[in-house]
Amino acid sequence: MFGVSPAELIWLAALIVAAGLVTGLLSGLFGVGGGAVIVPALYEVFRILGVPEDVRMQLCVGTSLAIIVPTTVRAFLAHRAKGTLPVSIVRIWALPSALGVAVGGVIAAFAPGWVFKLAFVVIAGAIGSKLVARSGAWQLGDELPGTPAMVASGFFIGLAASLMGVGGGALSNLFLTSYGTPIHTAVGVSAGLGVVISLAGTIGYVLAGLQYQDLMPSFSLGFVSFLALVLFAPVSVLAAPYGARLAHALPKRTLEVAFGCFLLTVALRFLVSLFI
Repeated sequence: MFGVSPAELIWLAALIVAAGLVTGLLSGLFGVGGGAVIVPALYEVFRILGVPEDVRMQLCVGTSLAIIVPTTVRAFLAHRAKGTLPVSIVRIWALPSALGVAVGGVIAAFAPGWVFKLAFVVIAGAIGSKLVARSGAWQLGDELPGTPAMVASGFFIGLAASLMGVGGGALSNLFLTSYGTPIHTAVGVSAGLGVVISLAGTIGYVLAGLQYQDLMPSFSLGFVSFLALVLFAPVSVLAAPYGARLAHALPKRTLEVAFGCFLLTVALRFLVSLFI
């Protein structure tokens, strides 16, 4: 695998497992798939392995979407057990978000890596700022809009999530809370939507990356590394329920601020990477 020694592979595997633990906790805590942690971690791993810059970010995003499939499923089940999952919202968003993910997969086949980094900076920065500031200007209404607006928002969430390599939890949280939805309910819906987005995104990135197969590391298919998937997924799945328990034990404002700070940190990390 690009000339990496066994000792280096062991060290990299340990880092991936550690990141998988954090990913699972974040998935349950915030209703996100953990892609905002996975993508930066994998970016460094694939950099050390010598994956070309032209396809490195796409490989990170596609692998992240594959990794968060089981994590979002486990988080979804945990939140549903808590009774904070309005199935009606997930049903409205499921198809348009899947279509948005499909468009994101097409973009992945042609767009340069900086497009995906910029998506992290703009979207994660905006959401994090809203949650930390708790500004009234972000409040769009007291109840969710009609079906056309919900369908359009679902498409945008799917598209943006597929460019970031996340399950869409951050975006759906922003939308739902802007219309007065309680944060704990929004987190539960985000976990459910993440299942749809991660599954559709994984398929899209496998197909989009087939033309670059000769640039991928061993045990990869398209823009998905199955080596990282095998190391990441089991640990993150086991950790997700513990994050969900913590989410329901925390006050609403504490959860909002913690989620906001987390997203701002991610945005800053990728902003720096655009220039270094």
